[in-house]
Amino acid sequence: MGNLQIFLGLLPLLVKGAIAALEIAACTLLLASVGGLVLAVLASFSRSWFVQVLIKCYIEWMRNVPALAHLFLIYFGLSYVGINLPGWLAAIIGLSLVGTAVLADVFRVGLQSLNLGQQEAGLAAGLTQWQILRYILLPQTFRVSLPAFANYATQLLKDTSIASAIAVPEIMFLARNLVTSTFQTSLIYLAVICLYAALILPIGLGFSRLEHRLGVSR
Repeated sequence: MGNLQIFLGLLPLLVKGAIAALEIAACTLLLASVGGLVLAVLASFSRSWFVQVLIKCYIEWMRNVPALAHLFLIYFGLSYVGINLPGWLAAIIGLSLVGTAVLADVFRVGLQSLNLGQQEAGLAAGLTQWQILRYILLPQTFRVSLPAFANYATQLLKDTSIASAIAVPEIMFLARNLVTSTFQTSLIYLAVICLYAALILPIGLGFSRLEHRLGVSR
């Protein structure tokens, strides 16, 4: 009973960390989705070799350098030039830059998997390139890319834990502080596992239902 009371007593503070992690993940997902979509469209339709090379270099760099290194560079590096960002903002920017590269590849593959005859048919019907993209290609791209997008979204929530390295008060940061002050290591990290499961499982189930509803196959 004593351990149960301690466990329940730890949850309120850790829930605050869970809310912070959700906020960072939601902002990052929004920014990364917009950035990834823009890069995917440019990579698929731009005729400039310079743009193509630039996008490819950006994607390769962001995907092959640890996200934590980007967070350190933004949080600590910018302070040397007089730009002091709060930890949560640095975390969102760093994770969004990495996420943009990941989703750019996801959306690019989705776009390039579509039948290009649809684009020609749209032009023949008098639609502009923007209308074709907005009403024909992008909805199909989202549907095709949904499984990979869902995987990224769930992974992103777990990756918010690296924000603890720059003192963002999310779950892992608060958990380490509690371990230091209470020495209840097992109970604290059990609570952390339960919270992550409570956050991630509903998200995964929600995406699975959406995939089933849209008839998407993995």
